[in-house]
Amino acid sequence: MVVPTRNWVLALLWATLLFLVPVNASVAEDWCWSVAHRIPRHTTSEESGYFSLVAGHQGNLYIGTAKYQQNAYLVQFTPRSGKMTVVVDVNQVIGLKTRDFASQSKIHTRNQVGRSGKIYFGTKQGYPRKKEPRNVYPGGYPMVYDPQTGKTRFYKIPVPHQGIISVTPDESRNVAYISTCSDERPIESTHFLILNLADGSYRDLLDCRHMYAFIVVDYLGRSYHPVLGGKIARYDPEQKQLDLLTQTVDGKPPTEQSHLADPQSHPINWELSPDRKTLYAIAMSSNALYQYDLSGSGKTLAATRIAPLVAGATKTDCRALCVGPGGTVWAGVAATTAERGQQLRIISYRPGDTATYDHGPIAISNPAYTSFKDPDGKPLSHQHGVHRPQPAGPLVPRYVIMAICAPTRDRVYATTLYPFTLHEFKDLHRRSIRP
Repeated sequence: MVVPTRNWVLALLWATLLFLVPVNASVAEDWCWSVAHRIPRHTTSEESGYFSLVAGHQGNLYIGTAKYQQNAYLVQFTPRSGKMTVVVDVNQVIGLKTRDFASQSKIHTRNQVGRSGKIYFGTKQGYPRKKEPRNVYPGGYPMVYDPQTGKTRFYKIPVPHQGIISVTPDESRNVAYISTCSDERPIESTHFLILNLADGSYRDLLDCRHMYAFIVVDYLGRSYHPVLGGKIARYDPEQKQLDLLTQTVDGKPPTEQSHLADPQSHPINWELSPDRKTLYAIAMSSNALYQYDLSGSGKTLAATRIAPLVAGATKTDCRALCVGPGGTVWAGVAATTAERGQQLRIISYRPGDTATYDHGPIAISNPAYTSFKDPDGKPLSHQHGVHRPQPAGPLVPRYVIMAICAPTRDRVYATTLYPFTLHEFKDLHRRSIRP
């Protein structure tokens, strides 16, 4: 699976795998217990998935999968029954029979829900084999799934040979904002576009050249996209104006350690508060939570550093950020400490607090949630993402948390890899109540 041409983030993930610090079995833990649900095996090729997790209006969850060289699927999880159902087979919807690098191998977008309840996502390229040119991939498709009708609409490829990394709707204006990805390294092409949802036409605003953009739309309908080097593109649909904003952190330019203005760009999680006036941000490899005030109209976007994600961590990897309906910020973090090595932890932050709350490392309460062997009793491949670091201890996920979602006050969900697993956490808010 590991080849030199693979995507930068996947390479970082495997580097984590190879150099993982073992957990110190002598340290007692206050575990964050999950109920694990296996995402259907046939929807992945290597038990892999990305940021694609969102809750619909009916309480069901929608998860994007990756089946490299073949296809991608949108899976619906129904919490009441615990049932997983494929609701979108990309090849079937679009009418594709492609294989290899020409395939729509991933749903990598952070899925979004429109006011109508429709689910917005997009397809993306996988990884080329040796000597396979990148232009074999035709490009990704923005897609919209309607849970009420069960139908899916797809739109034409916006930029040839580039996948889709972000689809964020503004149904009040009948548009969606798109970010593409060429997957080149170290610096790639990422077009910030407006999709007319009625006629399928595009308007290309800017090639932002920033990897893994999470477009957000604020309370005034203005959309935001990160730009290589630290600027932030803001499009105002009322004024039909595109501005490049300068960002500050605590009144100063972002530091090199923050990764918010990386010269080669860096994956940055973005998520809005429920009133869409505050933007929360976490750079993947920076141990800090930031908030931006979106209420201004000037050319500077001011951020405040709130707190470390995990106090005392020597290294963090955060790819999972969400904000619950009550305004609580949730993050899934792979945190390394000298005492415990690397663990996957659930972190929360309530607006107004001066620190985050650490709910502890994830442990699986139902370790028999899936079979780790084939019918002949042989171990399955790509099942190395769970282990027992303590011989008498619980089964725990070991690499990174890919996505997180908090649809209600008493439920938080997160995904991990190998096997591709959805974790359900109940009543975590009770543990975060402090005197």
